[in-house]
Amino acid sequence: MNEVKKIDEITPAEWQIMRLIWTMGASSSRSIIDAVASKRDWKESTIKTLLGRLVKKGLLTRVKQGQHFVYSSTVGEQNAMNLSAEELFKQMCDMRKGQTIMDLVSQSKISKGDINQLVKMLNQKLKTAPDKVDCNCLPGNMNMDCQ
Repeated sequence: MNEVKKIDEITPAEWQIMRLIWTMGASSSRSIIDAVASKRDWKESTIKTLLGRLVKKGLLTRVKQGQHFVYSSTVGEQNAMNLSAEELFKQMCDMRKGQTIMDLVSQSKISKGDINQLVKMLNQKLKTAPDKVDCNCLPGNMNMDCQ
C-alpha cells in the first residue's frame, strides 16, 4: 500500500492521534493516552485501538521501551496534509478547484506572512495560467455548469 493510499484511509479520530504525535514527537503510549484523555472523553482502550490501526496502516511505528510502547510518525505532518489535499482535489472537477481554493482561503485563519506568500505564488502562477480551465469530468457525469 502506498503512502497516498494510507493517508486517504485515516479516519477523523486517527487524524487527531496523528496531530497529537506530530506535536509531541515520539511518545509513550501512557503520554499519548494522558494527552488525549485531557481533551477527549475517550477510553484508554479506544486510544490503544487507534494507535494500533495507525501502526497497521504504516503511519506510526511502535517500539517497546520498558513497560510502554513508544510511537513515532512515519510521515511528516505537512507531507500528510499535502497528500490528503491532493487526494481530495483529484476527485474534483478542474473547473471547481479555483473556487474551492478561494473558499478555503476565505474561511481559514492565516497570517499576513502566509497571505504575502500566497500573493507572490499567485502572481507567479498568473504568468503561465490558461484563460480557462477545461472540465475533466467523465462525459456521463457532466452537468450544465461544467459545459
